[in-house]
Amino acid sequence: MTGSETRNIGTRVLLILLLAYIFNFIDRQIIGVLALPIKTELALSDKQLGLMGGIAFALFYSGLAIPIAWLADRRPRVPIIAWSVGLWSLFTAACGLTHNFWQLFLARMGVGIGEAGGVAPSYALISDFYPKEKRGRALAFFSLGIPIGSALGVFFGAWLASHLDWRSAFLIVGLAGLPAALLVRLFIPEPARGGRDDGAEAGAPAPPFLEVALRLARIPSFWLLSFGAASGSILGYGLIFWLPSFFARSFHLALGQVGWFYGSIVLVGGIAGTWLGGWLGDRTGPADPGAYARIPAFCFLVATPAFAIGLFAPSLWLGWLLFALGQMLALAWLGPVIAAVQHIVPPNMRATASASFLFINNLIGIGFGIFFLGFMSDAMQAAHGEDALKYSILYGLVFYLLSAALYFVAAKRLKQDWVG
Repeated sequence: MTGSETRNIGTRVLLILLLAYIFNFIDRQIIGVLALPIKTELALSDKQLGLMGGIAFALFYSGLAIPIAWLADRRPRVPIIAWSVGLWSLFTAACGLTHNFWQLFLARMGVGIGEAGGVAPSYALISDFYPKEKRGRALAFFSLGIPIGSALGVFFGAWLASHLDWRSAFLIVGLAGLPAALLVRLFIPEPARGGRDDGAEAGAPAPPFLEVALRLARIPSFWLLSFGAASGSILGYGLIFWLPSFFARSFHLALGQVGWFYGSIVLVGGIAGTWLGGWLGDRTGPADPGAYARIPAFCFLVATPAFAIGLFAPSLWLGWLLFALGQMLALAWLGPVIAAVQHIVPPNMRATASASFLFINNLIGIGFGIFFLGFMSDAMQAAHGEDALKYSILYGLVFYLLSAALYFVAAKRLKQDWVG
């Protein structure tokens, strides 16, 4: 196969996986904007919304990701990803058939079960199509599914809920994801494991899970990167879920206005930050592995005041600029940190290592972050009234500072833990 053919296949694979990841985040994050009409119709508290939006999804998503990734290190990854896309799409559609809190809670658990098999195997697959000097940008490009999918979830969720209802929104976006599952299954070839890596371990068979777990346990940078990402994701996932409600309550925007206002913030800021982080990582990381952690550390330090000032912005457009800047900086970690995780273990451990990283990141970030902001909002209702959610987000920004501190420590350790 010529170099041009290899590049063409890699580009096709990346585009198809990006499409699947966009639907991953549409289905994952649409609940944030639909929380507005769901709360009204089902008479839910912010704490219940936090449980439904966070813990219901995170429990199965995080818990099943590791055994599925362990399987993906031993079996073809393409069918695993394809079945996962189909499963989460069907469960998203099922959310539109629910009529009370517990039915919706269980349907969201189903979405988590489906999405558990999508991301970590995709990271490992992409790493086998791209050489190490291009992986940061390739993984950043794949990670564009986060801002694009989140933005489209907000756009379409708000539009469909305004013109139809929230149940129709779930049904339509859920069923729309099924063709992506077919594209994955039919048009992505299974690459040789470690085929773009050097060294004796490149083509080695996957070791037992206990061996992988023990190896990860002895890698300090793995834990620092994982808990740094988790701390940032407490706010990252929390903001994606709660900012639509914040804009409705504090900026007094209607549901359709929230869709365009917040959707454009996520789209513009998220795409810019995700690509910037991957580009900076590839420019500086090969010569200095610590840069893969140092880049997000600096970005979170600047994102914190941007979001804090944006919460109290005197005008919508100043608020838009500050939130877009904060969104850009808060997503710059994706490319460099995910690339770093691929390089602290050999190729035959990548899917399991990625799933272990995602387990920590998502269980804490999704499970705790969304619930925490809702719980704090309810707790501060008496003191702050309709601004309770604003102050909940403000106090929660301390997690971005914690994330920056963990990344700075990780930067000092990465060179020592680097595999290649």
